[in-house]
Amino acid sequence: MTEDGKHLYVSYDEYHNLCEKLAIRIHQSGWEFDTILCLARGGMRPGDILSRIFDKPLAIMSTSSYRAEAGTVQGHLDIAHYITTPKGEIAGKVLLVDDLADSGLTLHKVVDMLRSKYTKVTELRTAVLWTKGISKFTPDYSVEFLPTNPWIHQPFESYDSMRPEKLLLEKWKV
Repeated sequence: MTEDGKHLYVSYDEYHNLCEKLAIRIHQSGWEFDTILCLARGGMRPGDILSRIFDKPLAIMSTSSYRAEAGTVQGHLDIAHYITTPKGEIAGKVLLVDDLADSGLTLHKVVDMLRSKYTKVTELRTAVLWTKGISKFTPDYSVEFLPTNPWIHQPFESYDSMRPEKLLLEKWKV
């Protein structure tokens, strides 16, 4: 990973290593949980990896706030009304996973909503890869603390501006 204070560039290998380190932190805490709930889109990759490592079902809740200026400016937070889960209704001990605690707004609002509307959730903990210094939310599990609040360039972000035509013409030259 390379960081200049304003930007943090992360490779695929580094990203996967962070997911594995997060799994180790959760495991070493001794906490046992029933389900992983990931926040789409950022929490989907770490949620999927954790679901496989812990052999737990993966539920998905869609949230969106980074839409302005090609996904670099946080806007209005939208939270889905439904959770997709393979086990009916989400219940028991739930690990809520996202990629990062940036401002902390998304995690704070989702946790509040889960506690008020999903009464079958008996215990809730949160896990992220990165926590920024400006975050007003402190996750239960986090791998890296970023005091300078850099913009994180994740390895798959090239797809944000990739369209089928661009793949055909530039990468696959079909």
